[in-house]
Amino acid sequence: MTYPAGGAHAFTPRHVRVDLPLGHRFPMAKYDRLAARLERDGWHLERSPSVSWEALAAVHDAAYLDAVRTVSLDARAERRLGFPQSHALVQRSVASTGGTVAALARALGQGLGVHLAGGTHHAFADRGEGFCVFNDLVVAARALRTRAPRVLVIDLDVHQGNGTADLAADDPDLITYSVHGERNYPFQKSRSDLDRALPDGIDDDGYLAVVAADVPRLLAEHAPSAVLYQAGVDVLAGDRFGRMALTIDGVEARDRLVAGACAQRGIPLAYALGGGYHRDVDVTVEAHRRGLEAIVEVCHGPGSVVSGAAPMPGVC
Repeated sequence: MTYPAGGAHAFTPRHVRVDLPLGHRFPMAKYDRLAARLERDGWHLERSPSVSWEALAAVHDAAYLDAVRTVSLDARAERRLGFPQSHALVQRSVASTGGTVAALARALGQGLGVHLAGGTHHAFADRGEGFCVFNDLVVAARALRTRAPRVLVIDLDVHQGNGTADLAADDPDLITYSVHGERNYPFQKSRSDLDRALPDGIDDDGYLAVVAADVPRLLAEHAPSAVLYQAGVDVLAGDRFGRMALTIDGVEARDRLVAGACAQRGIPLAYALGGGYHRDVDVTVEAHRRGLEAIVEVCHGPGSVVSGAAPMPGVC
Protein backbone atom coordinates (compact mmCIF):
# COMPACT_ATOMS: atom_id res chain seq x y z
CA MET A 1 0.00 0.00 0.00
CA THR A 2 1.28 3.45 -0.90
CA TYR A 3 0.40 6.12 1.65
CA PRO A 4 -0.16 9.72 0.67
CA ALA A 5 1.42 12.55 2.60
CA GLY A 6 0.68 12.27 6.31
CA GLY A 7 -0.57 8.69 6.27
CA ALA A 8 0.32 5.91 8.70
CA HIS A 9 4.07 6.12 8.32
CA ALA A 10 6.94 5.63 10.75
CA PHE A 11 10.71 5.44 10.80
CA THR A 12 12.35 2.45 12.50
CA PRO A 13 15.99 1.48 13.16
CA ARG A 14 15.17 -2.25 13.20
CA HIS A 15 17.70 -2.83 10.40
CA VAL A 16 20.49 -2.37 12.99
CA ARG A 17 20.61 -5.25 15.44
CA VAL A 18 22.16 -5.03 18.91
CA ASP A 19 22.48 -8.30 20.83
CA LEU A 20 22.56 -7.63 24.56
CA PRO A 21 23.85 -10.17 27.09
CA LEU A 22 21.35 -12.80 28.19
CA GLY A 23 19.29 -11.45 31.08
CA HIS A 24 20.04 -7.79 30.38
CA ARG A 25 17.25 -5.67 31.84
CA PHE A 26 16.70 -3.49 28.78
CA PRO A 27 13.81 -4.86 26.64
CA MET A 28 15.37 -4.45 23.19
CA ALA A 29 12.70 -6.76 21.75
CA LYS A 30 10.01 -4.10 22.13
CA TYR A 31 11.22 -2.19 19.09
CA ASP A 32 10.97 -5.04 16.60
CA ARG A 33 7.68 -6.26 18.06
CA LEU A 34 6.07 -2.86 17.78
CA ALA A 35 7.35 -2.37 14.24
CA ALA A 36 6.05 -5.79 13.20
CA ARG A 37 2.65 -5.16 14.78
CA LEU A 38 2.22 -1.77 13.10
CA GLU A 39 3.28 -3.24 9.78
CA ARG A 40 0.56 -5.90 10.12
CA ASP A 41 -1.88 -3.09 10.87
CA GLY A 42 -1.08 -1.39 7.58
CA TRP A 43 1.60 1.11 8.51
CA HIS A 44 4.34 1.95 6.05
CA LEU A 45 7.72 1.63 7.78
CA GLU A 46 10.90 3.27 6.56
CA ARG A 47 14.47 2.78 7.74
CA SER A 48 15.69 5.42 10.15
CA PRO A 49 18.54 7.23 8.40
CA SER A 50 21.89 7.66 10.11
CA VAL A 51 22.48 11.06 11.65
CA SER A 52 25.69 12.82 10.65
CA TRP A 53 28.53 13.13 13.13
CA GLU A 54 28.49 16.86 12.38
CA ALA A 55 24.91 17.07 13.69
CA LEU A 56 25.93 15.12 16.79
CA ALA A 57 28.87 17.48 17.30
CA ALA A 58 26.46 20.42 17.50
CA VAL A 59 25.18 18.90 20.77
CA HIS A 60 27.80 16.53 22.18
CA ASP A 61 31.41 17.10 23.18
CA ALA A 62 34.11 15.98 20.75
CA ALA A 63 35.90 13.80 23.31
CA TYR A 64 32.72 11.94 24.17
CA LEU A 65 31.82 11.39 20.51
CA ASP A 66 35.31 10.10 19.81
CA ALA A 67 35.12 7.63 22.70
CA VAL A 68 31.72 6.37 21.52
CA ARG A 69 32.76 6.07 17.88
CA THR A 70 35.97 4.19 18.71
CA VAL A 71 34.25 1.98 21.33
CA SER A 72 36.66 3.23 23.99
CA LEU A 73 34.48 4.50 26.82
CA ASP A 74 36.04 3.78 30.18
CA ALA A 75 34.44 1.29 32.55
CA ARG A 76 32.71 3.96 34.63
CA ALA A 77 31.18 5.60 31.56
CA GLU A 78 30.00 2.22 30.29
CA ARG A 79 28.33 1.41 33.62
CA ARG A 80 26.62 4.80 33.67
CA LEU A 81 25.35 4.19 30.14
CA GLY A 82 23.90 0.81 31.07
CA PHE A 83 24.81 -0.91 27.80
CA PRO A 84 27.95 -2.87 26.91
CA GLN A 85 29.63 -0.79 24.21
CA SER A 86 30.01 -2.26 20.73
CA HIS A 87 30.20 -1.17 17.11
CA ALA A 88 26.62 -2.37 16.67
CA LEU A 89 25.49 -0.08 19.51
CA VAL A 90 27.20 2.86 17.78
CA GLN A 91 25.42 2.10 14.50
CA ARG A 92 22.10 1.67 16.29
CA SER A 93 22.51 4.94 18.21
CA VAL A 94 23.36 6.85 15.03
CA ALA A 95 20.26 5.41 13.31
CA SER A 96 18.08 5.96 16.37
CA THR A 97 19.07 9.61 16.49
CA GLY A 98 18.71 10.01 12.75
CA GLY A 99 15.20 8.60 12.93
CA THR A 100 14.08 11.35 15.27
CA VAL A 101 15.64 14.00 13.02
CA ALA A 102 13.77 12.43 10.09
CA ALA A 103 10.51 12.30 12.08
CA LEU A 104 10.77 16.00 12.92
CA ALA A 105 11.53 16.82 9.28
CA ARG A 106 8.50 14.82 8.20
CA ALA A 107 6.33 16.56 10.78
CA LEU A 108 7.42 19.94 9.46
CA GLY A 109 6.43 18.89 5.96
CA GLN A 110 3.40 16.69 6.60
CA GLY A 111 2.22 17.65 10.09
CA LEU A 112 3.09 14.37 11.84
CA GLY A 113 6.29 12.35 12.07
CA VAL A 114 6.70 9.09 13.97
CA HIS A 115 9.89 7.37 15.08
CA LEU A 116 9.66 3.90 16.61
CA ALA A 117 12.72 4.50 18.78
CA GLY A 118 14.51 7.49 20.29
CA GLY A 119 13.45 9.65 23.16
CA THR A 120 16.93 9.18 24.65
CA HIS A 121 16.61 12.05 27.08
CA HIS A 122 19.27 11.04 29.64
CA ALA A 123 22.22 11.79 27.34
CA PHE A 124 24.26 14.89 28.26
CA ALA A 125 26.82 16.77 26.21
CA ASP A 126 29.73 14.79 27.66
CA ARG A 127 28.19 11.47 28.64
CA GLY A 128 25.46 8.93 28.17
CA GLU A 129 23.28 7.69 31.00
CA GLY A 130 20.30 5.43 31.55
CA PHE A 131 20.41 3.54 28.21
CA CYS A 132 20.82 6.82 26.27
CA VAL A 133 23.92 7.28 24.08
CA PHE A 134 22.99 10.47 22.20
CA ASN A 135 20.23 12.98 22.93
CA ASP A 136 18.16 12.58 19.80
CA LEU A 137 15.61 15.20 20.88
CA VAL A 138 18.13 18.02 21.16
CA VAL A 139 20.04 16.87 18.09
CA ALA A 140 16.83 16.98 16.05
CA ALA A 141 15.84 20.41 17.34
CA ARG A 142 19.27 21.86 16.57
CA ALA A 143 19.62 20.14 13.19
CA LEU A 144 16.32 21.60 11.96
CA ARG A 145 16.48 24.99 13.64
CA THR A 146 16.23 26.93 10.38
CA ARG A 147 12.92 25.19 9.65
CA ALA A 148 11.66 25.09 13.25
CA PRO A 149 13.13 28.07 15.12
CA ARG A 150 11.28 27.30 18.36
CA VAL A 151 10.68 23.75 19.59
CA LEU A 152 8.79 22.51 22.63
CA VAL A 153 9.81 19.13 24.04
CA ILE A 154 6.88 17.44 25.77
CA ASP A 155 8.47 14.67 27.81
CA LEU A 156 5.93 12.32 29.40
CA ASP A 157 8.29 9.46 30.19
CA VAL A 158 8.13 8.42 33.85
CA HIS A 159 11.78 9.46 34.23
CA GLN A 160 12.75 13.10 34.06
CA GLY A 161 14.54 14.16 30.88
CA ASN A 162 17.59 15.37 32.77
CA GLY A 163 19.94 15.39 29.80
CA THR A 164 17.48 17.26 27.61
CA ALA A 165 16.83 19.86 30.31
CA ASP A 166 20.56 20.37 30.88
CA LEU A 167 21.34 20.75 27.18
CA ALA A 168 18.48 23.20 26.70
CA ALA A 169 19.20 25.28 29.81
CA ASP A 170 20.82 28.15 27.90
CA ASP A 171 18.67 27.82 24.78
CA PRO A 172 15.57 30.07 24.96
CA ASP A 173 14.19 28.54 21.75
CA LEU A 174 14.21 24.98 23.06
CA ILE A 175 11.51 24.72 25.73
CA THR A 176 11.40 21.66 27.96
CA TYR A 177 8.40 20.24 29.79
CA SER A 178 8.69 17.06 31.86
CA VAL A 179 6.05 15.10 33.79
CA HIS A 180 7.79 12.40 35.80
CA GLY A 181 7.99 10.42 39.00
CA GLU A 182 9.11 12.54 41.91
CA ARG A 183 10.99 9.69 43.59
CA ASN A 184 12.20 7.93 40.46
CA TYR A 185 15.41 7.97 38.41
CA PRO A 186 17.30 10.24 37.88
CA PHE A 187 17.66 10.97 41.55
CA GLN A 188 19.54 14.21 40.82
CA LYS A 189 17.29 16.01 38.39
CA SER A 190 18.04 18.89 36.05
CA ARG A 191 15.70 21.87 35.77
CA SER A 192 13.29 21.91 32.84
CA ASP A 193 11.37 25.02 31.86
CA LEU A 194 8.44 23.30 33.57
CA ASP A 195 8.73 20.19 35.74
CA ARG A 196 5.80 18.28 37.20
CA ALA A 197 7.04 15.74 39.75
CA LEU A 198 4.23 13.29 40.53
CA PRO A 199 3.86 10.80 43.39
CA ASP A 200 4.24 7.04 43.18
CA GLY A 201 1.01 5.24 42.35
CA ILE A 202 -0.70 8.12 40.54
CA ASP A 203 -3.59 6.88 38.38
CA ASP A 204 -5.13 7.92 35.06
CA ASP A 205 -7.29 10.69 36.45
CA GLY A 206 -4.58 12.38 38.50
CA TYR A 207 -2.00 12.16 35.73
CA LEU A 208 -4.28 13.30 32.91
CA ALA A 209 -5.48 16.27 34.93
CA VAL A 210 -1.91 17.59 35.08
CA VAL A 211 -1.19 17.08 31.38
CA ALA A 212 -4.57 18.50 30.32
CA ALA A 213 -3.93 21.66 32.31
CA ASP A 214 -0.35 22.19 31.16
CA VAL A 215 -0.08 21.27 27.49
CA PRO A 216 -2.61 23.69 25.95
CA ARG A 217 -1.23 26.50 28.11
CA LEU A 218 2.36 25.79 27.09
CA LEU A 219 1.44 25.71 23.41
CA ALA A 220 -0.41 29.01 23.72
CA GLU A 221 2.33 30.66 25.77
CA HIS A 222 5.34 29.58 23.71
CA ALA A 223 3.80 29.20 20.21
CA PRO A 224 6.38 26.60 19.14
CA SER A 225 7.20 25.91 15.51
CA ALA A 226 6.99 22.20 16.34
CA VAL A 227 6.60 19.78 19.23
CA LEU A 228 8.94 16.87 19.95
CA TYR A 229 6.91 14.36 21.96
CA GLN A 230 8.76 11.86 24.16
CA ALA A 231 5.95 9.33 24.62
CA GLY A 232 7.35 6.84 27.12
CA VAL A 233 4.88 4.22 28.38
CA ASP A 234 6.79 3.40 31.56
CA VAL A 235 3.98 5.25 33.34
CA LEU A 236 1.97 2.01 33.11
CA ALA A 237 1.03 0.01 36.18
CA GLY A 238 3.31 -3.01 36.29
CA ASP A 239 6.29 -1.33 34.64
CA ARG A 240 9.47 -2.56 36.32
CA PHE A 241 11.00 0.92 36.59
CA GLY A 242 7.87 3.07 36.67
CA ARG A 243 6.04 3.25 40.02
CA MET A 244 2.98 4.91 38.46
CA ALA A 245 -0.37 3.21 37.90
CA LEU A 246 -1.74 4.28 34.53
CA THR A 247 -3.76 1.92 32.36
CA ILE A 248 -3.40 1.45 28.61
CA ASP A 249 -6.61 3.45 28.28
CA GLY A 250 -4.92 6.24 30.23
CA VAL A 251 -1.86 6.22 27.96
CA GLU A 252 -4.10 6.33 24.90
CA ALA A 253 -5.99 9.29 26.39
CA ARG A 254 -2.69 11.03 27.15
CA ASP A 255 -1.44 10.64 23.58
CA ARG A 256 -4.78 11.73 22.15
CA LEU A 257 -4.67 14.81 24.40
CA VAL A 258 -1.20 15.86 23.23
CA ALA A 259 -2.03 15.29 19.57
CA GLY A 260 -5.34 17.10 19.92
CA ALA A 261 -3.77 20.14 21.54
CA CYS A 262 -1.19 20.36 18.72
CA ALA A 263 -3.83 19.75 16.05
CA GLN A 264 -6.04 22.51 17.39
CA ARG A 265 -3.21 24.99 16.83
CA GLY A 266 -1.80 23.48 13.63
CA ILE A 267 1.55 22.69 15.32
CA PRO A 268 3.65 19.91 13.74
CA LEU A 269 4.13 16.92 16.04
CA ALA A 270 7.09 14.53 16.02
CA TYR A 271 6.77 11.36 18.13
CA ALA A 272 9.68 9.48 19.72
CA LEU A 273 9.13 6.19 21.54
CA GLY A 274 10.73 6.73 24.94
CA GLY A 275 10.80 4.19 27.77
CA GLY A 276 8.74 1.13 28.53
CA TYR A 277 9.84 -1.74 30.76
CA HIS A 278 6.69 -3.67 31.59
CA ARG A 279 7.25 -7.21 32.80
CA ASP A 280 5.25 -8.31 29.75
CA VAL A 281 6.81 -6.73 26.65
CA ASP A 282 3.53 -7.18 24.78
CA VAL A 283 1.86 -4.76 27.21
CA THR A 284 4.46 -2.11 26.34
CA VAL A 285 3.89 -2.75 22.64
CA GLU A 286 0.11 -2.54 22.97
CA ALA A 287 0.30 0.75 24.88
CA HIS A 288 2.43 2.31 22.13
CA ARG A 289 0.20 0.86 19.41
CA ARG A 290 -2.97 2.22 20.98
CA GLY A 291 -1.41 5.63 21.55
CA LEU A 292 -0.13 5.85 17.99
CA GLU A 293 -3.52 4.86 16.59
CA ALA A 294 -5.06 7.69 18.61
CA ILE A 295 -2.48 10.20 17.38
CA VAL A 296 -2.96 9.27 13.72
CA GLU A 297 -6.74 9.38 14.11
CA VAL A 298 -6.57 12.86 15.64
CA CYS A 299 -4.20 14.16 12.98
CA HIS A 300 -5.63 12.46 9.91
CA GLY A 301 -9.15 11.36 10.72
CA PRO A 302 -10.81 8.00 11.56
CA GLY A 303 -9.66 5.06 9.49
CA SER A 304 -6.44 6.69 8.34
CA VAL A 305 -4.24 3.92 9.74
CA VAL A 306 -5.60 1.35 7.34
CA SER A 307 -6.82 3.56 4.52
CA GLY A 308 -3.91 6.01 4.28
CA ALA A 309 -6.31 8.92 4.24
CA ALA A 310 -4.89 12.31 3.41
CA PRO A 311 -4.26 14.69 6.31
CA MET A 312 -7.06 16.97 7.37
CA PRO A 313 -6.29 20.65 6.70
CA GLY A 314 -5.28 22.76 9.66
CA VAL A 315 -4.33 19.91 11.99
CA CYS A 316 -1.03 18.39 13.09
